[in-house]
Amino acid sequence: MMRTLIIDDEPGNIETLEHLLKTNCKNVEVVASALNAIEALTLIRNLTPDLIFLDIQMPGQSGFDLLRQFNRCDFEIIFVTAYDQYGIQAIKFSAIDYLLKPVQTEELRSAVEKVQKKVDQKKDNLLLVNLLEYLKDKEDKNNHKLALATSRETLFVSPDKIVRCESSNAYTVFFFDDQKKITVSRPIYEYEELLTDYGFIRCHQSHLVNKNHITSWRKEDGGYLLLEDGSTIPVSRSKKSIILEKLISPKK
Repeated sequence: MMRTLIIDDEPGNIETLEHLLKTNCKNVEVVASALNAIEALTLIRNLTPDLIFLDIQMPGQSGFDLLRQFNRCDFEIIFVTAYDQYGIQAIKFSAIDYLLKPVQTEELRSAVEKVQKKVDQKKDNLLLVNLLEYLKDKEDKNNHKLALATSRETLFVSPDKIVRCESSNAYTVFFFDDQKKITVSRPIYEYEELLTDYGFIRCHQSHLVNKNHITSWRKEDGGYLLLEDGSTIPVSRSKKSIILEKLISPKK
């Protein structure tokens, strides 16, 4: 049984989630709940839970503010939140599971199953550690690490080491500046959202490139980009003006 805490500022949300867990996740034991981060901090330190369901937006201190108070996290997290653009981006950047309110049963089961595997393996929660580093200074992009989960492992990579991304159906292939490549089972549009602020440009339906690795714009054959690794990347007709603008202006 996974000893579990639910942290949410709405009592009704806690009651609903507790019922869903009791009905659908027999391996979860809800040992306590809290309505704010102050109560939660005491419970976490006293009860040492295996799993925490954590709301992001709460009065006073947010869920992220709560996590910042831990130097080390010996527990797993599933965020449960209403839509929050910054919050969800931070979570996705570290490949941590989250559930949107209202919680759907199948999504809950899937998230709990993933956590159970991690708890059984007794591995350090490196994803949560990475999220905490991201939250320490969200503006210091040089220290951010993107979590990329493959079928064998999760890698933490600096965005500036990524030369380009290429779509392969529902998968994304990452190409790095050391000539290595990996495949991740998430679509390229999700990474466009995560990497735009790190200088990446969606130049084609199937291609996302790091503009810092572009060496030139070639006009022949309809127009394409030449990258430092020697690869040539097509540019969609509808993207040409946007690409040229971004290449000319270093601030975009």
